[in-house]
Amino acid sequence: MTAITVASATPDATRLTGPERVQRAAFTALGRVPKAILRRLVRSTVNSDGDVMEPEIAVLMRVAAGAPDFSDGSVAQARALMETDCRVFADTSEPVAVDPDIVLPSGIRASLYRPKVRSNGLVLFLHGGGFVLGSRKAYDGPAQLIAARAGVNVLAIEYRLAPESPFPAALDDAWEAWHFAVERCDGWGIDPERIVLLGDSAGANLCAVLSNQLQGEALRPRMQVLMYPVIDGVGSYRSREEFADNPALTAKQIEWLAELYLPNAGDRSDPRVSPLLAEDLSRVPATVITVAGFDPLRDEAIAYAMRLKDFGVPTRVLREGGLVHGYLSMTRISPAACDAVHRVAAVIGHALA
Repeated sequence: MTAITVASATPDATRLTGPERVQRAAFTALGRVPKAILRRLVRSTVNSDGDVMEPEIAVLMRVAAGAPDFSDGSVAQARALMETDCRVFADTSEPVAVDPDIVLPSGIRASLYRPKVRSNGLVLFLHGGGFVLGSRKAYDGPAQLIAARAGVNVLAIEYRLAPESPFPAALDDAWEAWHFAVERCDGWGIDPERIVLLGDSAGANLCAVLSNQLQGEALRPRMQVLMYPVIDGVGSYRSREEFADNPALTAKQIEWLAELYLPNAGDRSDPRVSPLLAEDLSRVPATVITVAGFDPLRDEAIAYAMRLKDFGVPTRVLREGGLVHGYLSMTRISPAACDAVHRVAAVIGHALA
């Protein structure tokens, strides 16, 4: 998202600065205003499908539209800005037990979140950020929220990022994370047949590709949940044109991120980048795909759901018409985003109940 906060002097800082606290408090208060009143105060934003943007999200987008664009700065600056935005706008009100010191054989790190209720199910979580931004720390709130609400264990992976580690490094890490989780299940008290893949945006892309690669394995995920995924790096979609300037994720930002992750433009048509182009999807696990009404990635995600259904894969689409890309990290300030994430948690909890 276009940065609407000012990054801290230390990008890894976990405490909010004074201005960040003020901004979070202001948007949190805005989100608590009754929707009927807020809609009278905020001019409606309507897309071509007739979806009306949630009023607190509309205010957020208007503020973001006048703020610096992370793709105009350095990678380090963009990462710091995303970390700050996540700290300000993601809900952290449902703490769970966390082991932040898990190290995979390759050296990449992970955090294991344990809910208060006993569970032998696991969510393997891969965060978003266009393969360039994001971290376990930035997604600490969402990971805790999913663990608490779904009542399941969550393993969040710190996969490598571009441009330091371009394609296919993140995918290699996702592959390693899956096998690591399976091997560790017994020691964690988890049933390896009760693992759900969950990712948002770029993380959802990694989940989709990983599911496709695991089709020939004896042990496969029970389900994959893809939140507003990037699915097709070469196709043309109406939503990409309609929301090219949406501050939550602009066409300019998509291209900036893609060039860093894919220095070889020819890789964009590789099914490991564009899972929509995979030849066979017949043994992909049951799938839930969430789409936001004002997201440039909306239509390719819907196209992927249709293709999965064509292969006989049980597939469900959750349409969150009033939301924008990245709403997993807006749960602190948007009741609608919070409700949407609760629906995802309910789906996961039901699958692993």
